[in-house]
Amino acid sequence: MPTQEDLDASVLAELAALRMQVPGVAGCVVAGVDGLLMLYDTTIGTEPHDVAALAAGAHGISRTTGAVLGQGGFSDVTIHNQNGYLTVYAIGDLALLVVIGEGGLNIARLHLEARSVTAKLSGMLKIRPAHHM
Repeated sequence: MPTQEDLDASVLAELAALRMQVPGVAGCVVAGVDGLLMLYDTTIGTEPHDVAALAAGAHGISRTTGAVLGQGGFSDVTIHNQNGYLTVYAIGDLALLVVIGEGGLNIARLHLEARSVTAKLSGMLKIRPAHHM
């Protein structure tokens, strides 16, 4: 049976792989939907605890929007600023994959790669996949 250290190392390897596979990804964070930091792999100086809290806020407004509009459960949300991106993906119903992107990030490529990563993380973290309508 894998130890917590083994599990953490596996999750961190997935985050690092995503960062390496998609040019423009500056960092990845795994957080609970409550905004608590779980693990991170970043190359920038932004505080990971702050990123986790921001992700929880983005998740909350997105989840509420989906409910009010009858569009189903949360899948992902992307915030595009002048010089970069913050994208939050569901890992099941209880965790989030947060990706910090630089201005030149190919967001379509990120979406393609991140979906398989969230599925792997869901399995690693033993989180039931998110239910999407």
